[in-house]
Amino acid sequence: MATGSSVGFAASVGGLAGASLAAHRGVRSAAGAALVGAVGLGTSEAVARARQKEGEIPALWQRIAVSAALAAPLGWVAGKLTGAGPRTVGTATGAVVGAMGVRPQKVALGPVVGASVGQALSRGPAPAAVVASSTVLAYRSTSALVFRDAQVSLLAERVSAADLPFVVPRPARSRYVGTGYVRELAEELGAEYTADAPDTGIVASLEALAGPAFDPGQVDPLVREFYEHTTRFALDIVPQWRLWVRPGYLLYRTAVARPLGQASIPMNQREAQRGIRSRIDTIGAVDGGVDGAVSVRGWIRSFADDDEPIMVGIYTTYAHGDSGYVSVGFPVPEGSFTATLLPRSRPDRGLTLTSGVDDGQAGHYLTYVDTAAGELTALAVHGFEEQLDVFVEGGVLRAEHAFWLFGFPFLTLHYRIARKPAG
Repeated sequence: MATGSSVGFAASVGGLAGASLAAHRGVRSAAGAALVGAVGLGTSEAVARARQKEGEIPALWQRIAVSAALAAPLGWVAGKLTGAGPRTVGTATGAVVGAMGVRPQKVALGPVVGASVGQALSRGPAPAAVVASSTVLAYRSTSALVFRDAQVSLLAERVSAADLPFVVPRPARSRYVGTGYVRELAEELGAEYTADAPDTGIVASLEALAGPAFDPGQVDPLVREFYEHTTRFALDIVPQWRLWVRPGYLLYRTAVARPLGQASIPMNQREAQRGIRSRIDTIGAVDGGVDGAVSVRGWIRSFADDDEPIMVGIYTTYAHGDSGYVSVGFPVPEGSFTATLLPRSRPDRGLTLTSGVDDGQAGHYLTYVDTAAGELTALAVHGFEEQLDVFVEGGVLRAEHAFWLFGFPFLTLHYRIARKPAG
């Protein structure tokens, strides 16, 4: 975001926050507080941007100030709609902002801080806007003191896609991704689109992943066939969610994943019994590619009964040094979330793909894509780790996809994989 627009945004937030915090005192007080808030937060944003160095995100103190200001009008609305007291507003605000912290310890800290702030401000009692803003300020300040390692860091700003080979720069151009994403992308690129491409894999060849830790020649033929001819197989998912993450994920899925049409994983086995439709849509050669080549492979998983999206991922491979990698881009509006995974051989001739290595390539990246300028701004997302194991056990093809947050396991997807009936 350019400096001018960021200052304008901060001033708008500050003005709205000031009005919300002083609304209980009358219109004149609210107007004066709005002016003070706009000038104050706009000025602090200008100072923060002026001091911001290349490769840095805005200063923590300014991010805390903006988030506290954003909470004020939300608290005011909540107070008007529900009439809730300071204890309830504080606890609820703490629970929401804690869930946004993602780290399990932060999730638990949120309601505790919120309840404490609500109790302290209940003697007045303070308006809901004051309680909500104070809760966010207290929580963010405490969290910054206790958890000093960054959850995200600015990796690159306004660079070309060639500078970030581990990022898949395929954004969604609308607020909804959905199962038609690859078709819409093909129309945009003016390239040939194939829906549910027959006999197609998420990678063209495992040979592209060869490296010191992975020998494609040692892979079980069934595992190789799954990767190179994924559409020959049918999938069933058995999700195993850890109890501590279920409330936060339910909120995320309802408010974000389903409206977005992306990353909406089944909550339980009963929901998974709706069945999974797995297909790969492809786009032919673009940007001067070779005729007949596949430039984009989109693996789309949806519920079989109504085609509601589960995951829409763009699969690519690339080499860095003497190692091959798999990068999976999940389009989001104006950007993408990319998981870059390093392949490793398993003793049972299976294949492991993991982000849990510190080699400057594997990891998770959230990227804003400026399509007009052809530039990327990318954040490295720390603390998120995943590992996918595909192997043959007792003659049956299996897959286990495990996820961690700061070392805490929160989800394992157990895949049952079977060859589709002939014809």
